[in-house]
Amino acid sequence: MPTARVGIMNNDLIAKAAIDRRMAEIITPVIEDLGYELVRIRLMSGKESILQIMADKPEGGIEVDDCALISTAVSAILDVEDLILDSYTLEVSSPGIDRPLTRIKDFDNFEGYEAKLETDELIDGRRRFKGMLAGTEGDEVLINLTEGTVGLKFDWLSDAKLVLTDDLIKEMLRQRKVVGVLKESDFDEISEDASESAVINETEESKENS
Repeated sequence: MPTARVGIMNNDLIAKAAIDRRMAEIITPVIEDLGYELVRIRLMSGKESILQIMADKPEGGIEVDDCALISTAVSAILDVEDLILDSYTLEVSSPGIDRPLTRIKDFDNFEGYEAKLETDELIDGRRRFKGMLAGTEGDEVLINLTEGTVGLKFDWLSDAKLVLTDDLIKEMLRQRKVVGVLKESDFDEISEDASESAVINETEESKENS
């Protein structure tokens, strides 16, 4: 059985519910062996169950082919483990430009960019904080607010996400160019929907009928 990733199991930003944490424990070694990182996992229940997985490369720049590779590998391990009893749809995607921030390193990587943070409990009378990220200090995430810089314990966060801005879009395009995902000639063809992510959907029921 795969070794448990203690950091992920204790991180509500990556995996909130108990079933999410169990699946994160199982699929993280699979994703990492392929050279990717798990950003977030959620099992959404309703008329149809949807398993949403966000993944990325350590250097960024995940594409549709990467999502397809992850989807195939994750489907195989989940078929063996059989954790989801009903039919479900597997969605594997990139984090997008206005991405969720789920690892403490994300707050260092995106220092200087605007973000929205939420905490489980009231901190000085508020749960929501919007401002420029100022990196980290120990186990605290620093954010510059109108009234000054505030430090929030990483474990206090219930949600964290980048705000879509022109500066963020430019930086994401620059990074994609650096890692060879984006060519110079592609700049004029960038979709106006800057938050669009590469997504692979795979319905378990349709797999069984194929």
